[in-house]
Amino acid sequence: MGRTIPSANQYLIQEQESFSRFRRALRRSDQLALDELFAAARKHAAALSYASHALPFEVALLSMLLEEHKEVMRLRQLIEAQSHQENG
Repeated sequence: MGRTIPSANQYLIQEQESFSRFRRALRRSDQLALDELFAAARKHAAALSYASHALPFEVALLSMLLEEHKEVMRLRQLIEAQSHQENG
């Protein structure tokens, strides 16, 4: 029988587990941040399945970066809205 290819979610879980020693070496606050990054990557598991041209971990990193950038954009909009309220 052939080997089964793990689903995107399974792959992300395996990757997170492979970083367990790295995670243990981090401070608690950094451990929580790393956990959140992997959670962010899981939000894009479907996209990971379709990105067959790239290495799966590259897509996971891009997914993490995408979520972080969305947060930066949200915060920029919030700051801009507050700035408009103060000036207008």
